[in-house]
Amino acid sequence: MSDACIGIDESGKGDYFGPLVTAACYVGPEHWAELEEVRESKKIGDRECFRLDRIIRHTCPHAVVLLKPKKYNELYGKIRNLNRLLAWTHARAIESLLEQHGNELPEAGSIVAISDQFAKSTTVEDQLGTLGKKLRFLSQVRAEKELCVAAASVLARAKFLYQLKDLSEEWGVELPKGAGPGVVAAAKRFVAKHGESKLENVAKLHFRTTESVVSLS
Repeated sequence: MSDACIGIDESGKGDYFGPLVTAACYVGPEHWAELEEVRESKKIGDRECFRLDRIIRHTCPHAVVLLKPKKYNELYGKIRNLNRLLAWTHARAIESLLEQHGNELPEAGSIVAISDQFAKSTTVEDQLGTLGKKLRFLSQVRAEKELCVAAASVLARAKFLYQLKDLSEEWGVELPKGAGPGVVAAAKRFVAKHGESKLENVAKLHFRTTESVVSLS
């Protein structure tokens, strides 16, 4: 475990409905005792995710970048590459954390920023601004084993789940997680109620699910 680290992780990447959420979370030795129950979000249920989210938010300096579906679709349409879009959100989350909480953190040169290895580490590093470039950056496989990344994964997932619930209530259609058959059925119900043109407000349109819904609606 790194003594002083910023973990970065995202949620919503594989979910047809809902936003893409990226969180950056600083964890130092002074936080370890409070975070002893924290595990990566993929290993816990939603209720536990919400509970741990409250603990992390009240314990650690953090920042969250939220791309709601319409903005996500706009950016993906320009970038046309998911890894590049992820790199941009990871860099923005790091920069936001340093801008908002820099006075609470050690010298940037003593902090390592850790992200899961979804692309070359330079992909994220190239997107960093002046503050972020002072950090040591590490992109590694199974980064979630690091406490700071596990904490970031919980923050991102909880925010995603809250946003998905809000979208369901706003549009009057239950929008499920994931991208399976139940999601296709929900998308068809949404299109039947609101029309295809509104789908960009709740879904990531580049998923194959969109073709199924449009062709079957």
